[in-house]
Amino acid sequence: MTGITRIPRSRGALSGVLLILLGIWGGLVPFIGPYFHYAYTPDRAWAYTTGRLWLEILPGLATALGGLIVLVSARRPVAMLGAFAAALGGAWFVVGNLVSSLWNGGVPEAGVPAGSSITRLAAEELGFFIGLGVVIVFFAALALGRCAVVGVKDAALAERDSALQDTFDEPAPQQESYQPAGGTLHGAHDESPTVTGRFPPPAESRFPAEQERFTPAERGSYEPAAESFPSASGQYPPGQPGGPATHS
Repeated sequence: MTGITRIPRSRGALSGVLLILLGIWGGLVPFIGPYFHYAYTPDRAWAYTTGRLWLEILPGLATALGGLIVLVSARRPVAMLGAFAAALGGAWFVVGNLVSSLWNGGVPEAGVPAGSSITRLAAEELGFFIGLGVVIVFFAALALGRCAVVGVKDAALAERDSALQDTFDEPAPQQESYQPAGGTLHGAHDESPTVTGRFPPPAESRFPAEQERFTPAERGSYEPAAESFPSASGQYPPGQPGGPATHS
């Protein structure tokens, strides 16, 4: 099921935050450690070297970026990819300083601890490389395992998403053609088919015809109306003002 790849963002929240903090520590500690007399040679704050780039800045960046992906991703493969990148960064913190001696003439490229006592030497070795790398690998593996396991909640969420997808993908029911009672549709391409037999014939008129309403005797008992107004020539007598003009 495609929905099984979805995971809650809270699944990798704690591991993601811790990996971000550990990556920031691994990339910044060689630059700010000398303020507290906690450093590798050269014992100067903000001193850039190629060894610090390859052995501390880049693995710290990979760890922080992987933790950010684990923190914000809601897709299982993407979150697992971020956890794997953080695990690689932690592993490089563990073995990188030792491996760098192979191309640096037998001397670790990160330098040597600047502490004068065995306690400080061990603390610097653990805090800069070996101990930091082990802790990063642990939390990256924890995030990788949590993202890889499919829980009961994940399966239920995937089933619900699959059911919703099937509902949306189901084709809409086709409308059936209308078949009128007592008639047929004329022609396969007629837009307005003729419907026969659906309506009864019109009833007879409520009123009889004009010639049937009155008897012949009644029709002849009424005289035609006389003219209501006299003609223009007989309305005024001759010679009166307003009357018709007389011609001599």
